[in-house]
Amino acid sequence: MTARQVHPIERESYRRLRARADTSHLPPLTRAVAERVVHSSADLAYLDDLVIADETVLRAAADALAAGAPLVADVQMVAAGITTRRALCRLGDAKGDPATGLTRSAAAVRLALEEVGHGAVWVIGCAPTALEELLLLDARPALVIGLPVGFVGAAESKAALRASGLPAVSNISEKGGSAVAAAAANALLYPDLYEESPQ
Repeated sequence: MTARQVHPIERESYRRLRARADTSHLPPLTRAVAERVVHSSADLAYLDDLVIADETVLRAAADALAAGAPLVADVQMVAAGITTRRALCRLGDAKGDPATGLTRSAAAVRLALEEVGHGAVWVIGCAPTALEELLLLDARPALVIGLPVGFVGAAESKAALRASGLPAVSNISEKGGSAVAAAAANALLYPDLYEESPQ
C-alpha cells in the first residue's frame, strides 16, 4: 500500500491530542483506534469510554482487511467516512416490517450478511437495531466496530456486543456515531497510523 500523505493540520491535531492525553502506553493498533476516535470527535472522554479488543484481535482484523475481507457499514454516512476502500451498505435496498418490529437497519444487516458471509468486518455507527440484529445472526465476524449513538438502545446494544464475546470495538456510553465508527475502521486500514504514528 502506498504511504498516505498526512496533512500538516492532521499532524498538528495529533500533537495537541497527545499534549492533553498520554496514549504512549497503549499497544500500536489500540492506540491508533483510540486516537483516531478522539481525533474525529475532539472528545478526550472517549479514552475512558472505549472498550477495545485485544491487540492480537485488532491485528487479525487489520490483516483480514488487507487480505480483502469484506467491510460492511450500517449506513451510508459510515461508508462515506471509510476512505481507503469501499464498504458495503445495503440500507437503501432494505425494507423494514413494522408488524414484526424489524427496522430497515436490521433488515439491511440480513441482506449484507447474505452477500458477504463469514469473516467480514462490520462497522455500525448509527443504528442500535443493526447491532442487535447482527448479534442474533451467525455472522462469525473478523471484528465488529459497534459504536451506534442514541438515547434508545445504543448503550444496551453495545453492552450486549461486549457480552457476546465477539471480537469488538465498542464504548460504554450512549455516544458514538458515524464519524467515530468510520474513524475506528480507518485506523485498521491506514497502516501508517500504527506503524509510524503521526508526530
